[in-house]
Amino acid sequence: MSSPPSASPTRWFKSMRRTRLGEQCLKTYPLECVDLMKRAKVAFQARRTLEEDFRLAQLEAVVRMLEEHECDFVDALGRDLHKPRFETILSELILVKNEALYAVSNLKKWMQPQHVERNLSTTLDECLVVSEPLGVVFIIGTWCSPVQTCLVPLVGAIAAGNCAIISPSECTAHTTELLHRLIPFYLDNECFHVILLATNDLPEVVELKFDHVFYTGNREEGIRIAQAAARTLAPVTLILGGKNPCYVDQHCDIATTAQRITWARFHNAGQSLVAPDYILCHTDVKARLVQALKCCLMQFYGSDPRESRSYGRMVNLEFFTRTRDILWRSGKVAVGGQVIEAEKYIAPTILTEVTEPDPIMQKDILGPVLPVLTVNDLDEAIDFINKQEKPLCVYAYSSDSKVITRIMSETSSGSFCSNDSILQSLMVALPFGGVGASGMGSYHGRNSFDTFSHRKSCLIRSTRFECVTYLRYPPYEDRNLSLMTWASTLSHRSQGWCHIL
Repeated sequence: MSSPPSASPTRWFKSMRRTRLGEQCLKTYPLECVDLMKRAKVAFQARRTLEEDFRLAQLEAVVRMLEEHECDFVDALGRDLHKPRFETILSELILVKNEALYAVSNLKKWMQPQHVERNLSTTLDECLVVSEPLGVVFIIGTWCSPVQTCLVPLVGAIAAGNCAIISPSECTAHTTELLHRLIPFYLDNECFHVILLATNDLPEVVELKFDHVFYTGNREEGIRIAQAAARTLAPVTLILGGKNPCYVDQHCDIATTAQRITWARFHNAGQSLVAPDYILCHTDVKARLVQALKCCLMQFYGSDPRESRSYGRMVNLEFFTRTRDILWRSGKVAVGGQVIEAEKYIAPTILTEVTEPDPIMQKDILGPVLPVLTVNDLDEAIDFINKQEKPLCVYAYSSDSKVITRIMSETSSGSFCSNDSILQSLMVALPFGGVGASGMGSYHGRNSFDTFSHRKSCLIRSTRFECVTYLRYPPYEDRNLSLMTWASTLSHRSQGWCHIL
């Protein structure tokens, strides 16, 4: 396998000139994006990304970048989100490394043409599906998981043989600066580019006619991205936030349930697209569940979460204010509720006596607030979930397998997990994505490769055996039609294509 170009002093100087950690990253204007797009297209048209060795070298460079700069990523995410080192490594860096290593291990198999069944009329031909790269793709990350939402899709784009332009969120300035500095040093400078755009500039850049647009973020911006992409017929993958319900049955291990929900809702100070957004719990277990949640908060973050090294902060004052306002206007605070604007701090908060019209039930919660609603039975919970837009995730906690089966089969969502939360969105072998209002398309592992590939149908024929194919030519005769119909239809007996040769 060929290795990537060695890091010459000149190349290192160029990458360092872009920004130093802690300096303000220069904004990329749409006109500059046109130039980067042209460079990437030239590189792609030169077939630079097609060879397996090139793709493997770039994937291994991603892994090396994360390993050699682990401390820099921890520092950047600490500055942006007060994110603990534990969470950064577990939910950002390891996730990306696993995706890259999985792609390295399976790339040869993914790149091979897939042979498909033939019918009688194509028995002597070769029928196969070839995965070919789309071209230049645009990856737009989000602020709540700024490393993994940029780099996991990038792994799929590299594996599939594309060039890519990556736009991290402007909200996480230090992490964006770091990606802007490191990616040019580790990855091919003509094929892969990092830009910094204001949110309002994204649709204009999307209209540059990319071959695929991959967006992670909120629903309103996702709609604008999809509309801009539609003007150039660019396909899109949208991973959109929403209100992820979490049903807690009367038959469950309350202590374990509370621990898993507390971890999922309050890690990264609640800033997650896949965290449980609200609890629907059976009336019989509400008091015990709320008490168990309180105990978990004390166990996880101590009596004053503000002093805990394991607890984060809101990304900026805009999201702090938004979360504080809907918190103050909804339900009753069972625990938490303290806010400090100067620190962008909102204490982990449990709300009870929440009703469906409350503001917190009308908007996505990207903060450390967990509303608890009650239902009288499973049917009421399913009806409540199905009245809402289709969420990115549905969670159910119960020791009764029939309850789990009903929630899974009678609700629709991008993903489902029983007796735990978030893990289904991290597994490399499972596709992850939304449905309906929570997005379209999926990624992770082989699904990322397929997302950034065109599966081209190929039929390899020769000019032999014209004595058979002549039957399709005019002048048309009923006898020829009967023979062609027989040769081209499914056999009811074998449930497969007819074969006589």
